[in-house]
Amino acid sequence: MNAGFQLFGEHILWTDLIGNVLSLGVVWLAMRKTVWTWPVQIAGALLLLAASLDAHVPGNALKQVLFCALAAYGWMSWVRGRRDRHGLLVRPATTRERVFLLAVLVLGTVLVAELFIHLTWLHVAWSPWANAYIFVGSAIATFAQSRALVDFWIIWMLVDLVGVPLAFNSGLYVSGAVYGLFFVMVMVGFTRWRREYRQREALPLQQVS
Repeated sequence: MNAGFQLFGEHILWTDLIGNVLSLGVVWLAMRKTVWTWPVQIAGALLLLAASLDAHVPGNALKQVLFCALAAYGWMSWVRGRRDRHGLLVRPATTRERVFLLAVLVLGTVLVAELFIHLTWLHVAWSPWANAYIFVGSAIATFAQSRALVDFWIIWMLVDLVGVPLAFNSGLYVSGAVYGLFFVMVMVGFTRWRREYRQREALPLQQVS
């Protein structure tokens, strides 16, 4: 499981490297709203699961398991959306949805952190709160993506702010570097989805005028 190579004196896992390359592909495909983002995400999650188990990062490992389930749900949701005559339409979350997502993030983080603290056999490599936040935040972001909510990009930005230092501290240097690149790509994706939504909303006004 720990097969890899040396880079600048650090052991780089092949599973970590390839899994993160696929994860970059997931973001790129999500920008373009192609359904292929989901099977690629499942493949990347399985590889990162192996890397996380080897690095003893249980929060990240559990996150990858959850990713597989959520990606399967997102895959089905996007396929259904594309069958609609209007295609897959991105939109911002409603106020009620945002309150719900924020509540799940806060309560979920507290709950999962308590589990990480008391389940000592998990051997959390760094802060149980950081692991819990990443676990819950990533799940919420993936769920929001499955609903084609523009807000999912913002959630990913917030997750990356904690994910980068956690990855480096845990020895997952490739993941840390990729998370930094994620942050840039996520900002681009957010801009593209928001622009698409605004252009679609402005269309009826242009037709009337």
